[in-house]
Amino acid sequence: MSADSVKLLGNWASPSALRVKWTLKLKEIEYQYVEEDLSNKSPLLLQYNPVHKKIPVLVHGGKPVAESLVILEYIEETWKPNPILPEDPYERAQARFWAKFVDEKCAPSIMSAFTKKGEEKEKVAKEARENLQILESGLGGKQFFGGESIGFVDIAAGWIGLWARIVEEIAEVNLIDTETMPLLNAWFGRVLEFPILKECLPPQDILLEHSRGFHKILTAASS
Repeated sequence: MSADSVKLLGNWASPSALRVKWTLKLKEIEYQYVEEDLSNKSPLLLQYNPVHKKIPVLVHGGKPVAESLVILEYIEETWKPNPILPEDPYERAQARFWAKFVDEKCAPSIMSAFTKKGEEKEKVAKEARENLQILESGLGGKQFFGGESIGFVDIAAGWIGLWARIVEEIAEVNLIDTETMPLLNAWFGRVLEFPILKECLPPQDILLEHSRGFHKILTAASS
């Protein structure tokens, strides 16, 4: 498969785009990356994702696939080597459950902790910690959610280990409590240090500075 057959429209600071990069790398799929300026969306992005007008978008053979978890499943079904979902139907369902939990519970509460102020911020930070503790229960005593190797949930949730720490620093909240969720904290370390995944991470100092500017805009808007 030549690189021009697979194209990824993304943004360097997007956790959703990072999920797709990780999956493509793990499956050793060559692809062309197109960086999108989210403040000035390209005609290409609007053409390929006219419904949501968001990244990431995977374009395979000229056909676009949108929404990161949908893209991950498309990649899994299209390229069989180096699977990220287990063969067992029940385990596959469990992986999908936890990935959905990340998107519906963990991510929104972390984002709320980033944008809220005062008592409301502390309330949503507590909610975020509770959600992360629930996520930890899905890990159990395994090295990864995928068992001995990186899998679907590791890819879906691993970004939290970097972005939540940035939210903690900027918003001055505690999200990943090392005392109450030691297994999850250790898992974040394993995922983010996994060589193939680590090489795709944005520089933390640049991401931090970018996020500070974003935080100022969001908190000013809510004032």
